[in-house]
Amino acid sequence: MIELGEDARALGISIAFSRVRGVEVRGSGSKVIELAVEEVRRKYTLESLKEDPVVRAYRDFYWRIGIDPTKVRPSSEALVRRILKEGLPSINSVVDSGNAASAITLVPIGLYDLGKVRGKLELRLARPGEIFKPIGGGEKVLSGGEPVLADEDGPIFLYPHRDSVRTMITQGTREVLIVAAGVPGVDASLLRRAASLTLEFILETSGGEGEEVRVIF
Repeated sequence: MIELGEDARALGISIAFSRVRGVEVRGSGSKVIELAVEEVRRKYTLESLKEDPVVRAYRDFYWRIGIDPTKVRPSSEALVRRILKEGLPSINSVVDSGNAASAITLVPIGLYDLGKVRGKLELRLARPGEIFKPIGGGEKVLSGGEPVLADEDGPIFLYPHRDSVRTMITQGTREVLIVAAGVPGVDASLLRRAASLTLEFILETSGGEGEEVRVIF
């Protein structure tokens, strides 16, 4: 389902992914959010979080691809910080499932409506001038060289931190692609756990039929 380009592979990128068919996106996944909040507050403080080896691996990768992680936090770290400061709001049952799994494992999780994906998916480096339209942000013209997950119409994931509005999860979503985003220093077993936990939470909150998690690197 996903090809890993040699240019992305050279950055040390790895992913775990799965697909869920027949989901019913509901208004809330409050049970999994509550579970994540409880576990995060038991395991971390704002001070200890900075020293976690998984957090440090994503921060190091951000520096490597030209992003200052003190200004743009890795998405999983940002979720945990939000939980520690104020809690985690519910979006919908599928998105809540990904957010909960990401907060628990510290692995960024991308979720995509496969009904809106065109053609094959490839994790590669962006070409100069490609357009990316993130959820909650304005259109971004890519310089080229940024790692992205793209279909035939262009990038749907600015790796490993922003998803596209084009393939976002909505109430009409019926088929979901789960992607756990790995970087150097993050073990494949943790990626598999993050994707598997997301799958488990989606099945619990939204129903459907899931596929076995696969890992590529």
